[in-house]
Amino acid sequence: MIRDPVASSTVVSIGYDQATETLEVEFLNGGVYQYYNVGQVVYDEFLTAPSKGQYLYLNIRNFYPYSRVG
Repeated sequence: MIRDPVASSTVVSIGYDQATETLEVEFLNGGVYQYYNVGQVVYDEFLTAPSKGQYLYLNIRNFYPYSRVG
């Protein structure tokens, strides 16, 4: 999946596959996670959030199934 770099102290890049509703997040520590069944609206909000780490923690991390892929 192609990820775009973002300005964040914890997140390096974010990618999204609209067809499968899969969000991919690369963290500063090198971990890459995919979150499943994430709607387009949530992805758009995540991209524009002033704090990517806070948005991820409050709106994605404990709400969507995920797996580590890298």
